Amino acid sequence: MWSLPAALPLLLPLLLLGQAPPCRPQSPGPVKLRLVGPGSRPEEGRLEVLHQGQWGTVCDDDFALQEATVACRQLGFETAMTWAHSAKYGPGEGPIWLDNVRCVGTESSLDQCGSNGWGVSDCSHSEDVGVVCHPKRQRGFLSERVSNALGPQSRRLEEVRLKPILASTKRRSPVTEGAVEVKYEGHWRQVCDQGWTRNNSRVVCGMLGFPSDAPVISHYYRKVWNSKMNDPKSRLMSLTKKNSFWIHRVNCLGTEPHLANCQVQVAPAQGKLRPACPGGMHAVVNCVAGPRFRPPTSKPERKESPAEEPRVRLRSGAQVGEGRVEVLLNRQWGTVCDHGWNLISASVVCRQLGFGSAREALFGAQLGQALGPIHLSEVRCRGYEQTLGDCPSLKGPRNGCQHENDAAVRCNIPDMGFRNQVRLAGGRSPEEGVVEVQVEVNGVQPMVACRQLGLGFANHAIKVGPCWTPGAGEVVMSGVRCSGTELALQQCQRHGPVHCSHGAGRPSAGVSCTDSAPDLVMNAQLVQETAYLEDRPLSQLYCAHEENCLSQSANRMDWPYGHRRLLRFSSQIHNLGRADFRPKTGRHSWIWHQCHRHYHSIEVFTHYDLLTLNGSKVAEGHKASFCLEDTNCPTGMQRRYACANFGEQGVTVGCWDTYRHDIDCQWVDITDVGPGDYIFQVVVNPKFEVTESDFSNNMMQCRCKYDGQRVWLHNCHTEDSYRANAELSLEQEQRLRNNLI
Repeated sequence: MWSLPAALPLLLPLLLLGQAPPCRPQSPGPVKLRLVGPGSRPEEGRLEVLHQGQWGTVCDDDFALQEATVACRQLGFETAMTWAHSAKYGPGEGPIWLDNVRCVGTESSLDQCGSNGWGVSDCSHSEDVGVVCHPKRQRGFLSERVSNALGPQSRRLEEVRLKPILASTKRRSPVTEGAVEVKYEGHWRQVCDQGWTRNNSRVVCGMLGFPSDAPVISHYYRKVWNSKMNDPKSRLMSLTKKNSFWIHRVNCLGTEPHLANCQVQVAPAQGKLRPACPGGMHAVVNCVAGPRFRPPTSKPERKESPAEEPRVRLRSGAQVGEGRVEVLLNRQWGTVCDHGWNLISASVVCRQLGFGSAREALFGAQLGQALGPIHLSEVRCRGYEQTLGDCPSLKGPRNGCQHENDAAVRCNIPDMGFRNQVRLAGGRSPEEGVVEVQVEVNGVQPMVACRQLGLGFANHAIKVGPCWTPGAGEVVMSGVRCSGTELALQQCQRHGPVHCSHGAGRPSAGVSCTDSAPDLVMNAQLVQETAYLEDRPLSQLYCAHEENCLSQSANRMDWPYGHRRLLRFSSQIHNLGRADFRPKTGRHSWIWHQCHRHYHSIEVFTHYDLLTLNGSKVAEGHKASFCLEDTNCPTGMQRRYACANFGEQGVTVGCWDTYRHDIDCQWVDITDVGPGDYIFQVVVNPKFEVTESDFSNNMMQCRCKYDGQRVWLHNCHTEDSYRANAELSLEQEQRLRNNLI
C-alpha cells in the first residue's frame, strides 16, 4: 500500500483551474480570416486567422457547422455547407491560434466565440480545420478591396512610387522606370536591391497601374549610384548608413495585389546593431505601360486575333479602368458570376486590358446588370494567367447565379498628371462648374472633363455666362471635339486660333458630373417575338400623322382614304444602370399633345429604322416618350414612376418600361418598301439627351425578311456585341460607345 505525496493537495486546485470554461479571445477588433490550401476554391480551404500580425490555423477540436457558419459569414458568404477535419486542405504553418472554438451561431466574428484563448492549444497541424462555404456572397458584402486583404503592416506600408534617376526617364509621363520608394509609417524609404526579383517588380508595377515589367539595365544605375557614393558633396553616403533610409528586404510571389501582402523585412534581424543593405543600392524597376497610356511614339501592340477567345471588356464604369466584367464567347458578350470572384482573378482581367493589378473586386452587380448570358462562374485564377480564359472556371451560370451576381472590377491605373490640369470653377458643388484647363499651347466634351477630374460621368453640359470669366486667365480652347475615348481634354481636337475672344459674349463651357448613371437596354428577344404587319386605315392615323410617325409619302395621300402598311412590335426597355432614368427637363417644360392627350417629356425617345444590308435607310419611324414609367419591377421592388395624374416620369433602376405593339407610333411605316432582306434597327435615347453609363447597348438590330405579305425578324441583338452599322461613321460609333452628351 502506498500513500499520496504530501504536496498533492496543493496541486489539485491548480489542475482544476485548467478546466475552466472556454474564454473569448481578446482583440481590438474583428479578426481577419482567410481560406487557403492547394487547389482550393475561394469559398473553401484551410481556415486561418490573423493575430498579432501573423497568420495561424484553427484546431478541429469541437469545431462543427455552427463555427463554420460564423467563419463563412465573416468572410462574406451567405452560409457554410460543411467543414473538414484532420488537415484536409493541408497542414498549415506557424501558430495554432484557436482551439476548442465554440460558437452559438449568431456571432458576427469568430473571435466572439468561446475558445481556449489565443495560442492555447494541445493540437498539431495535422488537426487544422477547413471550411466549405456556399459560393453565394452576402448581399451586403459588396467587394474585396486591397485594404481589406492586408494585414496590420498595411497601416505602415502605405504606398509606393518610382523616383526617376536617368534623364530619359524623367521626361516620361507616366513615370515607368526608377528607384522604388515605399511610404512606411508616413515617411518615404528606398528598398534595398539585395534579393530583389522580377516578382517584386511585377507587384510594384501592378500597384502603379502597369500590367507588366521589363528587365532593367542595372549597370547604368550602378554607375550612377557609385558616382554619388563617391561624391563628397552628396548626402547619399550618410543617408544609406541609417536603417531608417531602407526597406531591408522584400519577397513577393508576383500575384499579390499590394506590396504589404508580400514578406517585407523593414530592418535586419539584429535590428540597429547591423546596417541594412550592406553593399547594395536602391532597387530599380522598369514597368511597361498599357497601350492606352503609352506616348504616341511607342510602337503599337500586336493586335489581338479574333480567334483568341474569350476576349474581355469593362462596361458601365464611372472611371477609366473600372466596370462590369464581360467576356466574348461564341461571338456573344456575357458576364461573369461573382461566386468565387476575388482580387487575384480581377487582377488578371485588369492586366489583360492593359491596366495594373486590381484594387477592388466587386460583387452583386455593383456596377450594373447585363441582359445577355452569364458565360463564366467560379473563376479561379492563380495570378499569372495572360487572359481570363486561361483561368479554371465553369461555363454558364452555376449555383443559382443570376445577373444580380454580375462581377465587376476597379483597376489601378497610371498617374498621368491630367487631373491637375483641369478644374471646375463657380459651380454649386465640387462636381459642377465652368471648365478651366491648364495647357502649354493655345463644344467641350463634358464626359472627358469629368473623367479627367475623376468625377465619373457627365450629367449635364452647361453653357455658362460669357466666354471669358474674370480671374480665370486667358481663354485657351474653343471648338473642342472629343471622340469620347480620350483621358484628358488636351488630347481632343480643337481650333487652332481660339474663336472666343475676351468680352465677345460667347458662353463658357460648363459641366455637371455624377458618379452614377442609368443604362437603358432594349429587350431584343421581345421585339423578335412580337413583330407583325398591319394594314391600318388612314382614318385611324390622324394623331400618328400629326406626331410624324408615318413616312413622308403619307402627306401625298387622299386622306382619309387608303391605308398604311405598318411593321408593329412591342418594346421593353430596361434600366440596368445605377441611377434612375429621368427626363432632362422638369414637368414645367413637358409638351402637351392634344391629339393623344398626353405629355411628351422627351420629344424623341427612340428611332425605328429599316435599313438595307449595306446600311441605307429605306423606312423610318420615331417615338416621343409618351410616358416614361415603371411598367414592371422585380419582385419586392416598388414602382416609383407612373404617368397617371401628371405624375413624375422615369424608369427606376432595375425596372422596365414597356410599350405594347398596339399603341400609336409603335411601328415602322413600310408602305413604300419592296420585298427583300433588311436590317431592322431601334436606337433608344438617340440624341443622348439623358446621360447613361453605357451608350453602346442603346442600339438593337434584327435581320428582317419581307416577302410583300409577311415579315420575319430573327437574330435580334443589342449592337454592342457586334460591329456598328455601316451607316455610322467612326466618330458616330465612338459617340455611341462612350458617355457623351
